[in-house]
Amino acid sequence: MLPFLLEIGTEEIPDWMIPSALEFLRSKFPGENVRVDGTGRRLVVRADVPARSADREELVTGPSVSVPAKALEGFCAKQGVTAADLAVIDTPKGKYWSFTRQIPGRNAADTLREAIPALIMSIPWPKTMYWPSIGGPKFIRPIRWIVALLGAEIVPFECAGVTSGNTTLGHRRLGARGPLPVTVDNYEQVLRDNFVIVSAAERRAKIETEVAAVAAAKGLQAKPDAKLLEVLTYITEYPTAILGTFDASYLTLPSEVLVTVMRHHQKYFSVETAAGELAPHFIAIMNIPADPEGHVVNGNERVLRARFNDARFFYDVDQKRPLSERVEDLSHVTFQAKVGNYLEKTARVAALAGELGGPDAEAAGHLCKADLTTEMVKEFTDLQGLVGGLYARAQGVTRPVAQAIYEHYKPLSMEDTIPSTAPGQALSVADKVDTLRTCFAVGMIPSGSKDPFALRRAAQGVVKILAEGSLTVTLDELCAGDAKLTAFFRERVEYYCREVRGFAYDEVAAVLAAGYGNLPDALARLDAVKAVRPTADFEPLAAAFKRIKNILKQAGELPAGVPDAALYTEPEAALAAITEATDVATGTYPERLARVALVRPAVDAFFDKILVNDPDPMVRENRLRLLTLLINKFSAIADFSEIVTN
Repeated sequence: MLPFLLEIGTEEIPDWMIPSALEFLRSKFPGENVRVDGTGRRLVVRADVPARSADREELVTGPSVSVPAKALEGFCAKQGVTAADLAVIDTPKGKYWSFTRQIPGRNAADTLREAIPALIMSIPWPKTMYWPSIGGPKFIRPIRWIVALLGAEIVPFECAGVTSGNTTLGHRRLGARGPLPVTVDNYEQVLRDNFVIVSAAERRAKIETEVAAVAAAKGLQAKPDAKLLEVLTYITEYPTAILGTFDASYLTLPSEVLVTVMRHHQKYFSVETAAGELAPHFIAIMNIPADPEGHVVNGNERVLRARFNDARFFYDVDQKRPLSERVEDLSHVTFQAKVGNYLEKTARVAALAGELGGPDAEAAGHLCKADLTTEMVKEFTDLQGLVGGLYARAQGVTRPVAQAIYEHYKPLSMEDTIPSTAPGQALSVADKVDTLRTCFAVGMIPSGSKDPFALRRAAQGVVKILAEGSLTVTLDELCAGDAKLTAFFRERVEYYCREVRGFAYDEVAAVLAAGYGNLPDALARLDAVKAVRPTADFEPLAAAFKRIKNILKQAGELPAGVPDAALYTEPEAALAAITEATDVATGTYPERLARVALVRPAVDAFFDKILVNDPDPMVRENRLRLLTLLINKFSAIADFSEIVTN
């Protein structure tokens, strides 16, 4: 095995695209022990590669043994073999001539020289740039240099007009001027000496440690922010934390506004007291090791002060018009060109929210989009909803209504919490369902990775609220008979049950087959199935149900009717009796499933002593009706035939 190093040096790549690009390289690279890393300016792959691939054999099938001799001679000439090299093999089509070709292994350098340029250019970027002057390659940013080393040797190739070599570049401002020669062994150290930490994990840890330290030095703590940490990890090559200060008078603005300005627009960590109150400080991450004269701190403080002044101005201007007066302005804000404006959406959302959550939810629905017309949201779009709730509270709107507006975009992800109040849950569901209904109505249904209106996230939010909140509405009611929307929700329910709640895929399939419109009920059935699965009778009974389903499927659709007890033999009568006597409609689901498990002996006896496909058509049909009756009754909790059994 030989160590291999690949570095793709570029102009700065957007931070959010880097992890997926690295994962692609890791999964597709033709080597062993593949490790990937990167910064905004470089994607790095390390791997172990066999010095030479193994020799191998390939069976080549020729013409049929019945072909004329002339045709066989032509085949041999084309393949470079003689008739003596051939053998006869049996195939599904008959006997054919064949021979075994010996294919020698290749040097790793030759294989990599051919494979790597194609691998680099196949990275699936969300957007790409185009260079017609050098043959039209497409890549996320211009490639400036490529390091490709196999052991001590350069793997020579050209990609996007750049020739591979053994030189890299250091930090854009602090590194040595000009190319830096590297080897497989000293690569990381050469870059570290030139102010580049290649390891993303090391940069992330450095940021976390220093942020905590500079905050603690003031007796404070940084507000945790995993997404900001990830961004800063990939936009820096030598991160260093510094503490800045702003005038405490800005704390009269809502903390949500201040935190958003710091986080989203300046990429600063906000700082809190031990009591969780916002402190007049921030933590910035420099891309240099030190700021001895304080120029960087002063510059960041000056920029933040201007941002906060803007926010204060927007806040003061916005308060001159209450939200209630802004609602009509929504007629000039387009929701979607095919669907209409936000005033129309507001009317629909308010009506549905009222149905789901009562007067407070309906009142919140009328005001929930009014903040889209405010100066604050126009400047800081991430604050929509939050600003509406804050302004409503400041303008004397009742607390339940203001809180519902404040939280109605939640949950923003599966990790996010749902709205904390029933009106908020009703408003959030109404808003998301209206978006889904209207988009589906005009054919705007997500396909593949394309989902410009985040409909999957909207549906996932509805599922999470219905599963964890207090609303009693069912998904069937919300889908209003739209088959495509119902199927779309089923995918989201499956995801929630498996990825969020941790149920096995066959347990989810079994329970959802019995219905999932009432999500709390479906989750209760899942809990019960998971609990009863390890018991002795469960999997054998599931296997029997699978057998019954297969028999009924092969039999096809039966004429309407019920089994005739007069045609029963003793095993059939016993199975019919316990089927009728078993209560699956009352009690807890674990209790109901325990009763279902008691059916197993009668099912086993039925299959041991009864031939379902009896020669007598009346008897056969009667037995099929009995099995149909059994399946229909006990599948009200779950379709046990979906359970994977040994």
